[in-house]
Formats: sequence, C-alpha cells, structure tokens
Amino acid sequence: MFGLLLLAFVFAARWLHGKRFVDVIGVWSWRRFGQGLALWGAVLIAATAIDFLIAPKGFRFTADGRTLQLAAVAFGALAVQTFTEEFVFRGYLTQGLLLATRRTLPTVLISGLLFGALHIPIGIPQAVSATLFGFALALLAIRTGGLAFGYGLHLVNNVFGAVVLVSSDDAFRGSPGVLTQNTPQLMWWDVAMGAAGLALVVALMLRSTRAQASAAPNPG
Repeated sequence: MFGLLLLAFVFAARWLHGKRFVDVIGVWSWRRFGQGLALWGAVLIAATAIDFLIAPKGFRFTADGRTLQLAAVAFGALAVQTFTEEFVFRGYLTQGLLLATRRTLPTVLISGLLFGALHIPIGIPQAVSATLFGFALALLAIRTGGLAFGYGLHLVNNVFGAVVLVSSDDAFRGSPGVLTQNTPQLMWWDVAMGAAGLALVVALMLRSTRAQASAAPNPG
C-alpha cells in the first residue's frame, strides 16, 4: 500500500508540478542517513534502559523462532513505509508549505500537526509523540536540504518498535519482538523522554550544519 502511495505521489508531483523524484528528496547523503539512524538508535537504547531501571517488571523477553523472520519482513516493509512518509510529509508537503509561507516556523508547525493528526486513532500519547516527531523531521529536512537524515531516524525508530522493543500499547503489539514492554504508567514519561531526545538530536544537527556552512569555501 505504501509503495503504491509513493509511486502515486512521484507521478503526480511530476505531472502537476514538473518536480522530479530527486527534486522532492533533496540532497541525498548516505552519511546523513547513517547519522540519523545511529543517533536515534542511541536515544532509543538509552530511553529503554531508563524505563527498565524505573519499571523492570514491565519488560518481558518474548523472542522466539519467528523473531528473525519478523526482523527481515519488518525491515523491508518499514523501509518502504517510512520512506513514503518522509517523501510525502517532509518532502512534498513541507516543500509546498515552505513555498506558500516563505517561513520556516509555520511550515514546521503545520507539517508536524498534519503528521500527528494521522496518528490520533492509535492513541493521544502516540499522536503527541508523532506531532513532535513531525516538527523535528520537518525542521531537519529544511536545514539539511534533504530527507536522508530524517529517513534514517524514522526507519530505526519504527524497526526498533517492531522488532527490538514492542510496546503493548503500540501498533506492533503482539509481535514476537526481542522484548515486550507493558508500562502504561510510563506513557507520558516516554513522550517527554522522546521530546528531550528529539531536541538533543535537532540541536546537534543544527550545530553540525552551521559548522559545515561556515567551513565551506567562499565562492567569491
């Protein structure tokens, strides 16, 4: 389904706006992709460790013979799903909003709110997390000039939640992941930790992009 949605947007953007696939994804860098994956992966591991220290009884080891198969299928499927969402929300939609508003802040806010709204059926805490996620990824897409960093971050986030640490309150509940977490009392705590993690990652990346810009040779 997500693959078909991606193809539809690619063809529609070309037909209606004359935008090529590369125009929507921006500057692609596998280094940026790896940075997003590694940084957010570290945040997820740290957040999991903190939750375990607070409520160790809420964690169970649930890996079985199906876990490797789950990992393979989930990675392939989520690679398509997360890229489609980045293409639509942080590529097509964010570019359009930036063109319409000519301002970064309204673009980031509207893009994030629309992304969060799609997650309301999953639950209010998840929708709030997705909204904050949308804010951060829209800002990073604008500042880095492409989708690579956000795609790496988004991909590791969803694969982690599907295979490594499955929440009993999430869309992947019941999957034979490595660990299952059942700590509803920590729901809003996890939202706050996620927000802090996103703020840290955004700050690091903004600092990195400013440093790279100042170090670039002056064409004049």
